[in-house]
Amino acid sequence: MRRTVALGAAGTLVTGALLAGAIATPAAAGEQRTGGKAEARGVALAAARAAKAGIKWQDCPADWGLKAPIQCGFVTVPVDYAKPNGHTIKIAVDRAVATGGPEQRQGALLYNPGGPGGSGMRFPTRITNKSALWVKTAQAYDFVGFDPRGVGHSAAISCQDPQEFVKAPKADPVPDSEADKRAQRKLARQYAQGCLERTGREMLSQMTTPNTARDLDVVRAALGEKKLNYLGVSYGTYLGAVYATLFPDHVRRMLVDSVVNPSRESVWYQANLDQDVAFETRWGDWKQWVAKNDAAYHIGDTPEKVQAAWEKLRAAAKKQPIGGVVGPAELTGFFQNAPYYDSAWAEVAQAWSAYLAGNAQPLIDSAGPHPDDKAGNIQSENGNAVYTAVECTDTKWPTSWSKWDRDNTRIHQQAPFMTWSNAWMNLPCATWPVKQQTPVEVKTGKGLPPVLIVQSTRDAATPYGGAVELHKRLAGSRMITERDAGSHGVTGQVNPCINERVDAYFLKGTTDPTDVTCAPHATPVPAKQTAKAAG
Repeated sequence: MRRTVALGAAGTLVTGALLAGAIATPAAAGEQRTGGKAEARGVALAAARAAKAGIKWQDCPADWGLKAPIQCGFVTVPVDYAKPNGHTIKIAVDRAVATGGPEQRQGALLYNPGGPGGSGMRFPTRITNKSALWVKTAQAYDFVGFDPRGVGHSAAISCQDPQEFVKAPKADPVPDSEADKRAQRKLARQYAQGCLERTGREMLSQMTTPNTARDLDVVRAALGEKKLNYLGVSYGTYLGAVYATLFPDHVRRMLVDSVVNPSRESVWYQANLDQDVAFETRWGDWKQWVAKNDAAYHIGDTPEKVQAAWEKLRAAAKKQPIGGVVGPAELTGFFQNAPYYDSAWAEVAQAWSAYLAGNAQPLIDSAGPHPDDKAGNIQSENGNAVYTAVECTDTKWPTSWSKWDRDNTRIHQQAPFMTWSNAWMNLPCATWPVKQQTPVEVKTGKGLPPVLIVQSTRDAATPYGGAVELHKRLAGSRMITERDAGSHGVTGQVNPCINERVDAYFLKGTTDPTDVTCAPHATPVPAKQTAKAAG
């Protein structure tokens, strides 16, 4: 579950706080366990067609921002796998070829960054930009990205006019009255209806994780790969877990990083409540860091003083939005980047510090809307639409407002930073206009090789318990824990204890004899100290 700084219809931040040679044996058995016999036949047929057609690789369209030697193409998949001869859509894919020789080559490595709603199309740039953490793996694998169904260049869906979507300031997500709650409930109902009107019933009803997993298998076949090599982060871990359940004997290597709890009882209502609590914990970690670095930021020299300053900032922005556009909703949207990613710690603190020193512009630029960036706004709205469509269609959500109200009021008492913001973002699921499905029961199937699970203990977006749960469900899996750390997306951090094991897994297929705990990666350093050190 990945969040971005785009603003949703209900005045909240978007989560966005989450593939004969190529034809492996049809996964009918795995599919039948989830009640999808027709879908099992459909995906086998679609994969056979894709294997025959292949992918016509060519230079990427200029406006995609993916320069040669990255190549782009499309893979055709059914909208509804129970109707493989019905309507189809095209899944956009791209690749950068492996840097090593033929003797080193191990195939294609497919990637999903999370969301639901995230695009994986930037993944090949890890090869072209010579990303230090991936140099060794890049010698053996083509890096293949894709836009999942409904995302970006893959039959993009929409729930609201993008320019309307980014208008600010939105209402304060923390309600002051029952009237505030009624207003947010109305927005959520309107948003759900907008998804139906702008996307259409057929496509909206097929926006599910199992269908995205089936798309992944068709892409695998189109690539000419007998088995899938896969890296999934955040929501990409749930996509991987569902793929592993539906197609266990199609998996060659699978690494999941920052893990969504795959339990049917968790997906997705409870997962979001658990996320609220975890965000509060990581918010506390960041406040401690800000206080420790008060010489750089002058916000407060104790976590309590930093919290008081946050509440003062929030109240001031509610009374008079900063720059006319940044209110409490927008502040939450920007500030939650800090609990999400260590890389945002200094950036968020610096913008806040500048505001306190009399320069509001960095905060306005970071937290406010950009109405002139129409392409960016289309992307943000699309990401939120896919997030909502997949989570709402994947599973049955509570329809009783009293339950939502009771649960979020209770959680807000202990986790006020993000609870109501998250609630309003997900509330369209309570009045979802298409049939909601039953989630796949994630489990180990015949032929599934060891899956590598990587997780930090203080992750806000995907709490630690989710990784433990997946580890229990996937027999033979191995888990690497990064203790006392919480940056979302562990494999993107410099931590040799983890990085070396990731390389060993992808290059040799090896894991440790037992689960491993690694020390945390380096704590962020304030920008001013970094500059001083560099000088």
